[in-house]
Amino acid sequence: MGEEKKPIDYKASLSRARRKRNRPPYEKYAAAALAVCLAAGGIFLVSRSMKKRDTEQSSVAESIESSSALESMEARSEEESRSRQAEEQSIAESEAAVEAARREAEVQAVIDSYSNMGIIKVSGYLNIRKSPESGAQVVGKLLGDSACEILESLDGWYHITSGGIDGYISSQYVLTGDEAKNEARPLVIDRAVVLTDNLNIRSGPSKDNDVVGQCLENERYEIKGEENGWYQIPSGYISAEYAERRLCLNEARKLDMIAMVLNYYDRPGVSNVTSYLNIRDGAGENAKVIGKLPSYAGCEILEELDGWYKIRSGKITGYVKGDYILTGDAAREAAMEHAELMAVVSTDKLNARTEPSTEVKIWTQISNNERYHVVSQTDGWVQIEFDEGGEGDSDSNEVTTAYVSTDYVDVRYALAEAIKFSPAEEKASLRNQIVNYAMQFLGNPYVWGGTSLTKGADCSGFTMSVLKHFGISLPHYSGDQAKRGKQIKSSEMRPGDLIFYGNSSGRINHVAMYIGNGQIIHAASRRSGIKISAWNYRTPVRIINVIGD
Repeated sequence: MGEEKKPIDYKASLSRARRKRNRPPYEKYAAAALAVCLAAGGIFLVSRSMKKRDTEQSSVAESIESSSALESMEARSEEESRSRQAEEQSIAESEAAVEAARREAEVQAVIDSYSNMGIIKVSGYLNIRKSPESGAQVVGKLLGDSACEILESLDGWYHITSGGIDGYISSQYVLTGDEAKNEARPLVIDRAVVLTDNLNIRSGPSKDNDVVGQCLENERYEIKGEENGWYQIPSGYISAEYAERRLCLNEARKLDMIAMVLNYYDRPGVSNVTSYLNIRDGAGENAKVIGKLPSYAGCEILEELDGWYKIRSGKITGYVKGDYILTGDAAREAAMEHAELMAVVSTDKLNARTEPSTEVKIWTQISNNERYHVVSQTDGWVQIEFDEGGEGDSDSNEVTTAYVSTDYVDVRYALAEAIKFSPAEEKASLRNQIVNYAMQFLGNPYVWGGTSLTKGADCSGFTMSVLKHFGISLPHYSGDQAKRGKQIKSSEMRPGDLIFYGNSSGRINHVAMYIGNGQIIHAASRRSGIKISAWNYRTPVRIINVIGD
């Protein structure tokens, strides 16, 4: 039989339903509200917890992101810096390469400027000589590592040019060809090339500093520095105004031109007198006078004899009193102080012109072995000084000059040398008396417009005053003196006659007195004073006998 079911109690069910319907509302929703509150609280707490977590996570993320960005910026900055440095280094290297290439090209250009280069390999310097002989005159020097252009190869000698000097050097001290070019490359440096002659070297970069030396035109000196318009060279400072900075090799230097005067004497002597010193044919005051040694003239001392020196000066050999001759260091110092730049004539007759050109007419001729003061030098020509004129005239004083070819003169610093002269006997004629009287005033000064035989006279003042002593009256102007007396030929000249010279236009501007033996005495110039010259030291315009015999 099937299981029996328990009967349903309807009254109890209705009663429960009735109570549920009559319950207050809050009670109805309390559990739900509580559940909702609990749920909301849980959500809030969870939300707050989650927000805090999110904030903390965001802060950490931001911190991480900020740190990462900083690190990234620093990395980029370092990378950019390295990039800039690399770029700057690359630019610097490029610029250095360009500069090196440019300088190398300039160095090569210097080397290529020599057709047949020679480089000197000596510890000091190598002499440049006038001819290919060991005893020939020294005209310059090449310091070690200097360059030259080889023009010709001779037996043991090279004919070269360097620094404006043409001469000969011993070939055994010279590198040539590729060896010379390789040796030359590191020697091409910045140097100061001197543009003028006799440029002072000073102890500091100012004209107020002491002069410590001199350099000559075309000489080259390594530049150690540059300051306020001055180049510092190894021996001091030179003005940049008179030198050019140039990439080049060193080249030849002239000898100190003044010091070269000593090359002409093995044992130099210098006359220590204010006028002239007699040269005699023997060692004694009673010996015959055969010449005159001008003030501070040079001579070669050949022998010493009991207070006298046997000397050779110019073409004269004779004896002079030892008291009036400087020797040793004193002679060398005097020679350096009194040497002057002169043109020494090396041919029998030399044409002198008014301008440095063979196209202009020959103005006058000058004679062999005469020495003329140099006024200026140009290519192939030398301007020489004759004398001063224009005295006593309305014209201003003029210095008479002319141009001669350098082919026929030796231009160098030199001392005056002996002049051949034999005085007339004391009981001689009037003419010889006049000459002997005039000779007393040798060496006295030239003064333009002057008439004093002791304090100074010009050329016509000198002849006027000498002849006045013998009762012969003349005006004080050479042009007027030339109108007096009787004009004669050169073959008729006698001591005491007057010889007149003219300027380039032919106007008489100078006068001298003939003293015999082809010589004259005249007040030549402020530089020379009263001196002796050859009568044809330039071509005369007129010769006059003013004595009247």
